[in-house]
Amino acid sequence: MPALVLLGAQWGDEGKGKATDLLGGSVDYVVRYQGGNNAGHTVVVGDQKYALHLLPSGILSPGCTPVIGNGVVVDPAVLLSELSGLNERGVDTSKLLLSGNAHLITPYHTTVDKVTERFLGKRKIGTTGRGIGPTYADKINRVGIRVQDLYDESILEQKVEAALDFKNQILAKLYNRRAIEAAQIVDELLGYAEQIKPFVADTTLILNNAIDEGKVVLFEGGQGTLLDVDHGTYPFVTSSNPTAGGACTGTGVGPTKINRVIGILKAYTTRVGAGPFPTELFDKDGEALRTIGGERGVTTGRDRRCGWFDAVIARYATRVNGLTDFFLTKLDVLTGWEQIPVCVAYEIDGKRVEELPYSQSDFHHAKPVYEMLPGWSEDISKAKTFSDLPKNAQAYVKALEEMSGAPISAIGVGPGRDETIEINSFLS
Repeated sequence: MPALVLLGAQWGDEGKGKATDLLGGSVDYVVRYQGGNNAGHTVVVGDQKYALHLLPSGILSPGCTPVIGNGVVVDPAVLLSELSGLNERGVDTSKLLLSGNAHLITPYHTTVDKVTERFLGKRKIGTTGRGIGPTYADKINRVGIRVQDLYDESILEQKVEAALDFKNQILAKLYNRRAIEAAQIVDELLGYAEQIKPFVADTTLILNNAIDEGKVVLFEGGQGTLLDVDHGTYPFVTSSNPTAGGACTGTGVGPTKINRVIGILKAYTTRVGAGPFPTELFDKDGEALRTIGGERGVTTGRDRRCGWFDAVIARYATRVNGLTDFFLTKLDVLTGWEQIPVCVAYEIDGKRVEELPYSQSDFHHAKPVYEMLPGWSEDISKAKTFSDLPKNAQAYVKALEEMSGAPISAIGVGPGRDETIEINSFLS
């Protein structure tokens, strides 16, 4: 049985939550391997809609063990709030596992995040202000606070004091903000210790043993490929690695144990926050995609920027992730257009470019080269097989598959759990 990575193949918000939930009933573990509560997944189960931010989508599947891996940064207040909200709705959250090596987001991380963005003004990155970047920075600078530190008060005090020695200088002298008291932070963090202790585990050992025993493990990425700190549209990226390699470093499971890598691909393109976006629309078509697709960030509440499908980005995602399959989502949103433009290449300084340019400046100036595909007007939300789709919708899917470089194994035709056409099984 396979170990799978499931990740966003664009700028995030592709519908990973639905894809993970769809597989959740067939897998034993669903693992978040990077990011934090800056991610957001919407999952519709029957007439119930769930907005998940930090928790793996598999928490909604009764037979599945949800895992927060060591590569995730965890705001304990958000974690407990999200667990409480699900418990109130009758969801059993007792099987959750939390890596003791995951780093904690503290109040001083969110403070630094927000004041830095304000200070940058027009140059701001467009962060969610939830402390993700500063927490990862502390991790790399080796002054981070890990989950396991909650259970050694002396170590916790030393680490918080060390982190604040420098940050308080910056807050006071650069941002004119009041210094943060270390004792107050320590007390707040210790207040979470007993509440999250039942979930804390050696998740690396558990996951490797599970795979060796033939269990099915699904690694769930947050954000998307083009937001990867190494492989995305830097500097307008997140602070971690949503690409497939992040699944290994973020969980402690080696690459030879992963069988498939599935990219979630929206039938058009969206992104939240600042940064270049070649196919972005500023007209009635862009507004229609936003309205019909319900394109508003699950975590941020911000309207998403919308544009036509970009095959250059899809090919890039296939390459840097080693994708074996695509899950195409929100095909139903495109119903009603007579013709649908698809970006097949870019024009940069008068030259046609078919692969994503490595140069930040070139990508910023890239102009989309479109190919027009015939649209359809029929309602596809009740389609159960590929042949149920209108001929033009079938042709659109086949064209995207050929342009993107990996087979499309499932198609979302509506928001519901059952509104999916499965072409090839991800678990074979």
